[in-house]
Amino acid sequence: MASLKDIKRKVSAVQKTKQITRAMNMVAASKFKSAQLKMENFRPYAGKFMDVLNSLALRVESVSHPLLAVRDPRRIRVICMTSDRGLCGGFNTNLIKATERFIKDKSKEGKDVSLINVGRKGRDFFRKKVNIIGQWVDVLSKFDMTLAVSISNEVITPFIKEEYDELYLVYNQFVNVSVQRPTVVRLFPLPSIGQDVDIDSDKRLDYLYEPSEEALLQKLLPMYVHVLVYRALLETSAGENGARMAAMDNATNNCEELISSLTLKMNKARQAAITAELMDIVGGTEALAKG
Repeated sequence: MASLKDIKRKVSAVQKTKQITRAMNMVAASKFKSAQLKMENFRPYAGKFMDVLNSLALRVESVSHPLLAVRDPRRIRVICMTSDRGLCGGFNTNLIKATERFIKDKSKEGKDVSLINVGRKGRDFFRKKVNIIGQWVDVLSKFDMTLAVSISNEVITPFIKEEYDELYLVYNQFVNVSVQRPTVVRLFPLPSIGQDVDIDSDKRLDYLYEPSEEALLQKLLPMYVHVLVYRALLETSAGENGARMAAMDNATNNCEELISSLTLKMNKARQAAITAELMDIVGGTEALAKG
């Protein structure tokens, strides 16, 4: 059995750890509320923007835009969004596994896959495993639409220049505090937009666009990419803080259980020490009485 002094030292260390995890839980909870509010406020805008763009594309007979070009997908790029910091449970692990599995599947098909990392954890994991052509690290603590525009501009121009053929975005879709679902979205060529979709004739109305339909798509299609990337950033931020809050809450509960277990062990050790001292006193007293 461990000595009473060792057990006291362990109890003190676990209590300090509990204070740290509780403080981190409170910080994560505060950040999570802000990130969740931004995400929930942006979701309706993103959904409506996609509805409007699809509605416009359905009413256009012929669309000619580089972002809609479908080519033989021999060269593929993947944007992987992870967090910059750890201590958030399986948030990064699940996403990295999903990205790694996606890259392996595409590589088996003979595709040339390269990676763009957003977040330090993904960059550190894939640094020596995949061809990384771009990275944004230490940017998720505080960001706005300019970050999404910057990331989008770095991928739009090379696609138009035909430097690659398809672009995918992998991020954790926020479901609730405990659940973040790895999601793979194809960005280029833009899915469904501009494609012929069966629709009732009464719903296919004729509109007059000002400016022209081509000019609207020229403006809206890059914005479509900005919106999707920004939404993924918001989902990642909310999911990271939610996962960290849940992880630190579990860690605090584990510390409390460990403290209870160590306290019980400490009491047993103290009782054993007291019993041993009493036996020594009784033995000494009997020895003196016989003498």
